[in-house]
Amino acid sequence: MRQSGSLGASSSTPAAAKGGDDASGVHKFWDTQPVPKLGESISDVDVNDVIEPNKPSSALRQEPFKMPEGFAWSDLDVTSEDILKEIYTLLNENYVEDDDAMFRFDYSMPFLEWALTPPNYDTSFHLGVRNERSGSKLMAFITGVPATAVVRGKPVRVVEINYLCVHKRLRTKRLAPVLIKEITRRVNLKGVFQAVYTAGVVLPKPVASCRYYHRSLDPKKLIEIGFSRLMPRMTMARTIKLYKLPDRPVCGRLRAMTPDDVPQAHALLSNYLSKFALAPKLDVDEFAHWVLPRPGVIDSFVVDDGTAAKNVTDLCSFYHLPSTVIGHEKHSTLKAAYSFYNVATSMPLQDLMRDALVCAKRVDMDVFNALNIMENDAFLKELKFGIGDGHLQYYLYNWKCAEMQPNDIGLVLL
Repeated sequence: MRQSGSLGASSSTPAAAKGGDDASGVHKFWDTQPVPKLGESISDVDVNDVIEPNKPSSALRQEPFKMPEGFAWSDLDVTSEDILKEIYTLLNENYVEDDDAMFRFDYSMPFLEWALTPPNYDTSFHLGVRNERSGSKLMAFITGVPATAVVRGKPVRVVEINYLCVHKRLRTKRLAPVLIKEITRRVNLKGVFQAVYTAGVVLPKPVASCRYYHRSLDPKKLIEIGFSRLMPRMTMARTIKLYKLPDRPVCGRLRAMTPDDVPQAHALLSNYLSKFALAPKLDVDEFAHWVLPRPGVIDSFVVDDGTAAKNVTDLCSFYHLPSTVIGHEKHSTLKAAYSFYNVATSMPLQDLMRDALVCAKRVDMDVFNALNIMENDAFLKELKFGIGDGHLQYYLYNWKCAEMQPNDIGLVLL
């Protein structure tokens, strides 16, 4: 999250999100799980299958894992505003922050509802832990979202695991492994035995290691809050000029995506994602949920061919994920746009993404972040993105396949 030098960044994950493993690199928990070992090299592209076979329901644990005394499992209805506010508060105060405790992710309530309620979501995969001694306060959280991933051409039913968060006061209780085991048990009981997730730390064993790149939209603010700093021999005025963007998109046919665009935009993205070794397989309803614009959550734009049929030729999108600026006297929020799914057929990708930067700036974003996945390398340097100094690791649970490069990845997890 935090940037240094010429807009570099480091990813950080709290100890609670590491699955209870210690800082020495000993993976007592993960070494018991059906995942490849860290020292295991997988180069054979024909290796693409489960590690442990699926089990019948009768062979699975039927009762929840035991919580420490005074704590209890809680299924969370994320469509309830009160529950959503509890989740927001827990994450806002305890979730991912940078190593120097300057920034912490600030997922909005509308964002969380969007992220956790795609078609066919399962409320039993929104799992909390409450403290029975303090008014049932929410103290820990983990989620799973059902999806279909295509892994080296093979469709796989998965859950996307996210938002593993344990209250700072409970980081020594080793709750994270219990949360992971319990959500695994629940998912298995629904007939799903694979998962995909990301982390800023190295666990056994990444299928791919990617980097974040960052494009300044408001360099003065980023420097003021310590998110970036002036490059050598640069003044503030020259830095602002360096990152200046046009006032409006260059492509005159770029417009906000509408429900009428969904069938064509879905076909465009599905065809594009088919070229990657790890990508989501979205039906039309899932695509509409994830990509249609939502104020303050996701912005999506299309270009059509200008005919009466309005054939969609290009798509770009970014989601809004601000961070709290901790303890700053002037600024309280860092407004960040994250590149989502982008397809260019009528113009170079860098031209489309330059317009996406303009659109992000117009909705008051301070920085635009993008992973070096898909074909993003085609625009990162040209559009003045700075490389981060942290990595984002992609993981598959109970699946073994050949390791992938960043440009093999076509999946974005929120």
